[in-house]
Amino acid sequence: MRTLLWLCTGLVLCAPAPQQRAATEPALDPLERLKLGNQRYQSGQAAHFNQERDRRLDLARAQHPFALVVGCADSRVPPEIVFDQGLGDLFVVRCAGEALDDLALASIEYAVLHLDVRTIVVLGHERCGAVQATLERGELPGHLKYLARAIAPHIEDARRRIPAGAVEIAPDLLDLAVVQNVRAVVAELEACEPILSDLSHTGELRVVGARYDLDSGAVEWLPAQAAEPARAQRNSARR
Repeated sequence: MRTLLWLCTGLVLCAPAPQQRAATEPALDPLERLKLGNQRYQSGQAAHFNQERDRRLDLARAQHPFALVVGCADSRVPPEIVFDQGLGDLFVVRCAGEALDDLALASIEYAVLHLDVRTIVVLGHERCGAVQATLERGELPGHLKYLARAIAPHIEDARRRIPAGAVEIAPDLLDLAVVQNVRAVVAELEACEPILSDLSHTGELRVVGARYDLDSGAVEWLPAQAAEPARAQRNSARR
């Protein structure tokens, strides 16, 4: 019995203290917090903090997410897990292929205006089915065609590189299209008038692109691009 008690005590003393690990992070830049969280997730050392009862009760009164993630609806890429964050840490807007419509944009604007979120991450991922289906140019059934209409203008460069008569999309070409789609969504958010564009132009709002590797669990952060003109295709793509 004494041996068992000693072992149990040792396990309790050696167990990580998630709340203590989280306590130092709020002072960090939001991107640094996301990078650290992804590193923990990749290495199998996720902290799982901010998931306890007290945290839930605190959030019942108000939420204060430190970042917003626009991500794909793919079940393999949940932002809270990929970035090892807890309840109330992230405001998340997800749709296949990171496609945006007026409702998604309204959700993003709400987080920016009412929750004071000033960091947005557009998170694409390896082997995205929505991007692949759009690259293949096939006739998509039901509402899937609206996804293709939203994504197609973003990946024209990748489409032009598909060899004539190709039966399959090469993995590197699909990955190029995934990155092009992410960059285009970043540009679309930065140019979205009047709320996001105004804050982006003054430097108050940061929109960053990233790509998630399904195999390694790593998030690759895309370098910033020169500002692009607003994309008129968005309105026509949603009709």
